[in-house]
Amino acid sequence: MPVRRNFVQCLSPTGLHRMSYKEWGDPSNSRVLICVHGITRVSDDFDALAAELCDKYRVVCPDVVGRGHSGRLLNPMHYQIPQYVSDMVTLLARLNADSVDWFGTSMGGLIGMGLASLPDNPINKLVLNDVGPALNPDAIARIGDYLGQDVRFDTYQEAAAYIKAISISFGPHTDEQWDKLARDVLRQNADGQWVRHYDLALAEPIKASTPEMAVNAQKMLWAAYDAIACPTLLVRGSESDLLTEQAAHEMTQRGPKPTLVEIQGVGHAPTFVQPDQIAIAKDFLFN
Repeated sequence: MPVRRNFVQCLSPTGLHRMSYKEWGDPSNSRVLICVHGITRVSDDFDALAAELCDKYRVVCPDVVGRGHSGRLLNPMHYQIPQYVSDMVTLLARLNADSVDWFGTSMGGLIGMGLASLPDNPINKLVLNDVGPALNPDAIARIGDYLGQDVRFDTYQEAAAYIKAISISFGPHTDEQWDKLARDVLRQNADGQWVRHYDLALAEPIKASTPEMAVNAQKMLWAAYDAIACPTLLVRGSESDLLTEQAAHEMTQRGPKPTLVEIQGVGHAPTFVQPDQIAIAKDFLFN
């Protein structure tokens, strides 16, 4: 069954915005899998995973607001997890999905944590891909550094080389896979220059964060994590600088006490386009 792209209207404190989502599989299938991408990525990241899972699932992959085909927020300070969780609740209502499984990469995992921590939440199984409640501040600073940079390129080749350079921690990929990873997040502007797909104002909440705010945010994340009760799989790239080995180990000792799988030779974050990585997701979700 071909992939479909749809939109749902969501609400923020400053107005309405549209959230785009891709949908794979039988639209009447009550078994739903939500796949949510990282902070600078898009729904297309899950094309390979969705193609493998859509015979068992209705797979839904949104572009989180501010990215890809989705709208932009009037107030960039709302580019934070509570707004994203609210948007996902609206999406689930549109899908008429009473229960779902969730696959979240990095930011998408934090959104899943936020939703799974709530009373009467709809999540049956949760996959956290290289993310948790304790995030290495050096890695956050690294991501924040390039997030708001207004980089522009005259040729696609230059732009694709840049995307590969900032994404090298994804681990080994074929030339064809690197090309797709780049094309999914690059657009041409009115001047014909190649730019990234997202609202550069995504960086504003990170820039505004203070050390005290970061400490409080981590406490809130741990509280949310400890409230999760559903079966959980924690995936970590063995060379990840965002989710440290120590943090991952602590996660296995509390909250949902997830099974931990480490992927060798990969940093932040595994892309789940490789067959061996897709097999990890299948093994957890199908059993």
